[in-house]
Order: sequence, then C-alpha cells, then structure tokens
Amino acid sequence: MQKNVEKMSINYSPNFNLRKRSVSKVKYLIFHYTGMKSENGAIKKLTNNNSGVSCHYFVRRNGNIVKIVPDLYIAWHAGNSAWMNYRNINSYSIGIELDFSYEFKNNSYNYKMIASLKKLLKYLLIKYSPLLTL
Repeated sequence: MQKNVEKMSINYSPNFNLRKRSVSKVKYLIFHYTGMKSENGAIKKLTNNNSGVSCHYFVRRNGNIVKIVPDLYIAWHAGNSAWMNYRNINSYSIGIELDFSYEFKNNSYNYKMIASLKKLLKYLLIKYSPLLTL
C-alpha cells in the first residue's frame, strides 16, 4: 500500500463495527466531502467516540491520506442507506472523505488532493475491482 499511496498516515476511529467483513462484501467506493471548516476538525469528528461517524480514508488538501478505519471493517460513513438491492451501504462500501466545503476556504479540489485520490483509487480498484458494482 505504501508504494501506491506514498503519504499515508493512520489515525484510527473507534466508530466501526467490530466484526470483520470478507473482501467479497466490498461492492462500492463512496466519496464524501466533509463540509467542515478545517481538516483537523473533520478528523477529530471522524475519530471522536461520540460522533458516530467515520470513514476508511481521509484525503487532506496537501495530498496526504489518513487511514481512519481498515478496509475490512465497516466504517460509519453512509448512514441509514440503500442502493439497488443492497441495504446498509456501510456494509458493502469503502468510504473516502475529501477535505472540502462550499462554505469555507477549502472550497476547491486542488491538484495534490486529486493526485493522491487517483493513487488511492488505483490501489482500491486493483484490490477490489472484480467485486465492485458499477
């Protein structure tokens, strides 16, 4: 992983299901934006025991990627959701948060974020592409 996504750090969240899922359960990659004023604030929320939210990866504005929840655990990023025949999308997806907000200074996607996101996606597509639902 480190070779494909060079700038990865870890800041684990307590907000995930304790039971591991099988690799074959991963069907979707879901992109979110934080909508928050700062990336540090967003990471604090994603890793706060009382927030009830998390994701698998967080892409910082400088291109660094923070792993929040390991892939085979169910992160809490999609809420009470469904898509096609799948209920509880969290169980079938990997959540990726981008530091972006329409309301604050972080209101654009810059080159470093997009370049890191592309590397992360390449890694995830190689790992899960036979399983993903398009």
